[in-house]
Amino acid sequence: MKQLIDKLQETCVLAPEEYRVLIDQHRDARLAEYLFAKARTVKMQNYGHDVYLRGLIEFTNYCKNDCYYCGIRKSNGKAERYRLSKKQILDCCAAGYALGYRTFVLQGGEDGYFTDKKIIEIIQSIKKNHPDCALTLSIGEKSYETYQAFYEAGADRYLLRHETADAEHYGRLHPAVMSLKNRKQCLYDLKEIGYQVGCGVMVGSPFQTTEALVEDLLLIKELNPHMVGIGPFIPHHETPFADQESGTLELTLFLLGLIRLMLPSVLLPATTALGTIHPQGRELGILAGANVVMPNLSPVEVRNKYLLYDNKICTGDEAAECRSCLQKRMESIGCQLPVSRGDHRSMV
Repeated sequence: MKQLIDKLQETCVLAPEEYRVLIDQHRDARLAEYLFAKARTVKMQNYGHDVYLRGLIEFTNYCKNDCYYCGIRKSNGKAERYRLSKKQILDCCAAGYALGYRTFVLQGGEDGYFTDKKIIEIIQSIKKNHPDCALTLSIGEKSYETYQAFYEAGADRYLLRHETADAEHYGRLHPAVMSLKNRKQCLYDLKEIGYQVGCGVMVGSPFQTTEALVEDLLLIKELNPHMVGIGPFIPHHETPFADQESGTLELTLFLLGLIRLMLPSVLLPATTALGTIHPQGRELGILAGANVVMPNLSPVEVRNKYLLYDNKICTGDEAAECRSCLQKRMESIGCQLPVSRGDHRSMV
C-alpha cells in the first residue's frame, strides 16, 4: 500500500481499482500517517508553512433548493431566515480587511432576492473598496451568462461543491429537479470563463459507497480545480437525514492526503465541519495536507441561523476572536497565516 502512495506522489495518478483498494481494504493508522507525511512534504514544496485565510460572509440563508442534507433547505419551516444588506456585507469586509483578510467568500443559499444586478453591485463595491483582495462566490448553480457577468464585475473565484460524482447517489441526496449533469456543467463553465474554481464532496454522506468516492477522485482529477473543499457529512435535525451517522474524521483526513498528492498545488481547506466533529479537526486537516482555513466574518447575530448542519462551531465568536484563535491553532503546529490573497500557484 505504501507503494501505491509513493506512486501517487510521483505520478499524481492512480487507477480506479488502486484508489478503491487504498480506501476500502488497507486503510489504517500507520498507512494514514505515511500518507500524511508525503502530503505535508508536497504541500511544503508548493506553499511552505503558509496557511491561507478566507473570510466567510454568509449573507443569506434563503434557498430555493430542497437538498435532503441541508439545514437551510426550503422545506425547513423552522429555519430563522435572514438576508444581509449590502452595507452589512461591506462592513464585514472592512472588519475583515483590518484583521488581515485578503480574500472574502460570499456564501449563501440560492436566493432569488439577490438578482444578478444586486450581486454585481455588491461585487463591484467590494472590489472598489478592497482592490488588493480576492473575492470568491459560493452561491450555487447559475447560467453561463450570469457566471460571465459576475466574473466581469470582478469576482475571482467560485466554489461549487459537486457533493458526489455518482449520478445515482446524487439523486438520493437531492430532489429530482436537480441533476449532477447540470452541476458538472456549471463547474466546467466556470473554468472556461477563467475563475479559480473549487469543487468538493461530503465525506460519509448517506448512501455513499467506496465506488462513489473513487468516482469523486476521478472527477476531481479530470476537472483539475484550483480548490477542493471536502468535509465530513454532519446531519441536521430538521432534515430527512436527521438520524443518519456523521462522516468520520479519519476518512476525511485520508481523502485530504490523497487529494494533496493528486493535485500538488491545490488549495485545500481544513473545513469548519472538521473542527465540528473533532476539537483539533482543523489542525489535523492541515497536518493531512490542507492549507486553507475559512473563519467566519458574518455578524454574530446571524451566525447561528446559517446552520447547514448541527453543532457548528464559532457561531458565537466575534470576527477578531475567530482570527486570533485560528492564528494560535496554526502556530501550534508550525504554520503561519500570512496577509495574502493566497492564490493558486498557477495564478501568481
